[in-house]
Parts: sequence; C-alpha cells; structure tokens
Amino acid sequence: MANMDEELERIADVVAARIRAQLGTELHQPAAPAQDSSCCGSGCSNCGHCASKKPREVRAIMESGASRISARPGTPTPAPDIAGNIDHTLLKPEATAEDLEKLCAEARQHTFASVCVNSANVARCRALLGGSQVMVCAVVGFPLGAMSPGSKAFEARDAVRNGAAEIDMVMNIGALKAGDYATVQEDISKVVAAARPAQVKVILETGMLSDEEKVAGCTLSKLAGAHFVKTSTGFGKGGATVEDISLMRRVVGGAMGVKASGGIKSADDVRRMIEAGANRIGASASVAIVTGGVSKSSY
Repeated sequence: MANMDEELERIADVVAARIRAQLGTELHQPAAPAQDSSCCGSGCSNCGHCASKKPREVRAIMESGASRISARPGTPTPAPDIAGNIDHTLLKPEATAEDLEKLCAEARQHTFASVCVNSANVARCRALLGGSQVMVCAVVGFPLGAMSPGSKAFEARDAVRNGAAEIDMVMNIGALKAGDYATVQEDISKVVAAARPAQVKVILETGMLSDEEKVAGCTLSKLAGAHFVKTSTGFGKGGATVEDISLMRRVVGGAMGVKASGGIKSADDVRRMIEAGANRIGASASVAIVTGGVSKSSY
C-alpha cells in the first residue's frame, strides 16, 4: 500500500504541475452549496425535521463526509437509506414511455436516490415521481462527451428547468487525453454554472484513461466545482473497478462524492465499491441488487 500511495502522490504532483503551467492562478474554486428553501417555505424554520423534510440536502451533507445526522423528537420517519445510494438507471436509446413508468415505479417502491435518464425523459420522470423523495438525474453530453462546453451547458440548464436535481456530464475525454486541461476545466465549469442548484457528477470514462489521466480528471473536476466524480457511462470500454474507486477517492478526499457505475450487478459488487470509497452507485440492475439477486444486464 505504501508503494501505491507513493506512486499516486508522484502522479498527483506531476498533474498539479501541468495544471499550474496551463492555468496559472486562474483556478476555479468549488462552488458554495446552493441554498434551497423549497421544503420549508421562505427559509429555514429550525424545526429540526430536515431528515424527513429535506432528504436531498441531508444526502448532500452525508456525501460531504458526515456519518450521522441529528433530528428532534417527533421527526417523521426518514426515507430508508438501504437503497438510498443507488441511481436507478435507464439510458438505452430505445427506452419507451412504458419503460420509464416501470423505472419510476421501482424507484418509488425501493426509495432509490434517483432515476438517471437521458435529458429528453426528465420532464416525464419528474411528473411520474411527483410527491416522492426520489430525484431525477439527467445525463449530459452522453455518452461521448464530444460536445462543445456551451452545448453541454445548454442541455444541463434545460434538464434542470424540466426537473432534474442532478446532472451526470461526460467530460471532454479527448481534451483530457491530449493534456488540454484548460478545455476540460471550461467544459466542467460551464455545466456546473448552468446546472445550479443541481449537483453535477463528472463521468471520466475510466476504462479509456491511464492512472495519470484519472488523477487529472478528478483534480480538474474538483477545481471546477463539481460535486462528484463518476467512473463510466456504461457504454464505453470497461466499467467500475475497486482500484479506480480507491484512486478517485484518494484524489478527491472527502470534499466530493464518488459514483461507481458500469458493470455493477449484485449487492456484493455494491459492497466492494462502497468499501473502496464510493458513496453513490449507478446501475440498471438496482432491483436485483436490493432484492439479493444478480443481474445479467450489461450496464
């Protein structure tokens, strides 16, 4: 482990030097968390019931490193969090209205953190999930990431207006591999700004990257104000691995979330990813996972 930590530190130093050389002192600091008073009227009433009234905000606090949340006596029962780390995912292009209805019904039943869908399906899913605690997460620039920063920002803004509470964006993979860190940072920063108050997860597509590129992707995501880094689209080469999750967690520390997606098919897979440092799971096999089965799904 010591040798692994030393190698990661060496790679991180190399990446940091290259980022400084390209971007100088113009490094974007992480955006302050947006304030949301939608659950309690015109501001916080200090009622002590956030665990039930504001589950999204409580999850964000826990994702930032808290391991316990307090609540006053009489607080209604919070949402069960056994499945609360899972984004229930349906991203295949042939998904029908019936498929989306099934997805949202399953998410309600099992209280998944969110449904993760293509941006064209956000409004429908938000309507189907009305009155529930399940968020809608939209993918942006999916699955290639090869769009201009302005195009991704427009898609993110439109998805948020239609009801998305989280955005999973694919970073500009070609720019990252070329060492064009300024373009990568601009790409992420514009989506973060356009998506507010929604949280942004940056998909690295780790199966296409070297360890140095993974470190650079995580570092730039953090500097650009993103809230999570995520392994894979599920449509590219490879998927989530314990080694990648461990590396990503060590790079971002406790300041950001780490999402494992791609090839997660069982509860054992989930446990391994969480033990390695993941605090969100993306899977289309969500129902099989929480009911003790094993999925044959490719995502």
